[in-house]
Amino acid sequence: MAPISDPRLQDLVARALAEDVGQGDITTESCVPADRVGSGRITAKQALVVCGHAEAAEVFAQLGAAYAPLVAEGSRAQPGTVVAAVRGPLRSLLTGERVALNFLMSLSGIATHTRAAVEAAPGLRLVDTRKTAPLLRGPQRRAVKVGGGSNHRFALYDGILIKDNHIVAAGGIAQAVQAARAQAHHLLRIEVEVETEGQADEAVAAGAEVLLLDNMDDATMARIIARHRGRALFEASGNMSAARLPAMKALGVDVVSMGGLIHQARWVDLSMRLDGIDSGAEAPST
Repeated sequence: MAPISDPRLQDLVARALAEDVGQGDITTESCVPADRVGSGRITAKQALVVCGHAEAAEVFAQLGAAYAPLVAEGSRAQPGTVVAAVRGPLRSLLTGERVALNFLMSLSGIATHTRAAVEAAPGLRLVDTRKTAPLLRGPQRRAVKVGGGSNHRFALYDGILIKDNHIVAAGGIAQAVQAARAQAHHLLRIEVEVETEGQADEAVAAGAEVLLLDNMDDATMARIIARHRGRALFEASGNMSAARLPAMKALGVDVVSMGGLIHQARWVDLSMRLDGIDSGAEAPST
């Protein structure tokens, strides 16, 4: 039985195709006969970690063509590796090519970038943030996991993170934590973003269970961790890079959050090439 596609993925791909195709692919429709069927290959042009099969497959499925992954998501591919094969009406393959490649190139880029960060400090928990492209959060954060990272809260509705502006609006750290605890169920942790040792002390005293150590130098983080170890978990964030991760691991932070896992990732290079026309074949019904 074929897997049932996620309605959110179906909608995302439908919107992407509508953006690119609009009323029709006038180039393809003008020069490629409707009854021609063929196949093609999607090939890595650089070393990368593969991600984006679900999105690419949905692109071709909505156009009446087939997509077959040849390299599993999360696996490395070297230049020249064929990562997927496609088959169907040539019009469908050509019309879906760019949208499918855009998903593959961008998501594989995030997975590749994340893998490099994870390997810089094995055993350290790296998480993403809500700094994602609007409407692409699901695929982008899946790419982080494919690359070996982890996810922070998905959105505003599934975790309490009291940041600087919440503290101002609530009237102080203690007021914000106490109000949040009064509303939250007993299984939900409360995290507070702090920028100084004094704020960290106040947050822990108020009942915060996680401290987000924001844009701190290593020495300040070390003092906070030493003082509050066992009373709170520690998340380091702000100006994080792969080069800094070994130091974070040595300090004993529990989590490092890096928005750059997503928004600083570079697209990788993949291409699609047609193998040719199937002789005497007719377009499959869709």
